[in-house]
Amino acid sequence: MTVLLCADKPGKTLDRLLERYAMHLQWVADDHPIPGSHFGDPEAGLIGNTLLVRNDTPLHSAFHETCHYICMDDQRRQALHTDAGGDYDEENGVCYLQILLADQLPGFGRERMFRDMDAWGYSFRLGSSRAWFENDAEDARTWLMHYHLIDEHQQPTWKLRK
Repeated sequence: MTVLLCADKPGKTLDRLLERYAMHLQWVADDHPIPGSHFGDPEAGLIGNTLLVRNDTPLHSAFHETCHYICMDDQRRQALHTDAGGDYDEENGVCYLQILLADQLPGFGRERMFRDMDAWGYSFRLGSSRAWFENDAEDARTWLMHYHLIDEHQQPTWKLRK
């Protein structure tokens, strides 16, 4: 299965979502390496409040790095270059938030995010991203609510973690 890429139609509107978090989107030429990419090309890069992508960057990767930026504290955000870091609880929050935010991008949505995460090889103990999200992610929801990143209706608050 092919995953959606940043070059695909939904990815072309990613900048509007990023603006809600005071982030910037920077496109990198297809024949250049992606600066700030922790896992290497074609994965998204993150330097400060700038998300770096190429046409072949998977859209789920752009969301994952965006959610790392949202979920980290101010101190880490100010020194951010390439490695978002974070602990187990934050990583779960990142994965959960990227699924919720997928619904905010027309033409993407959580159903496609589930498929793309599974196709790319995200691993969850229940076997799929959907099973995890629906049956085993209470800790991620609680973590996101604790930091006021989602509300009680599981909607983004459009705030960064302090």
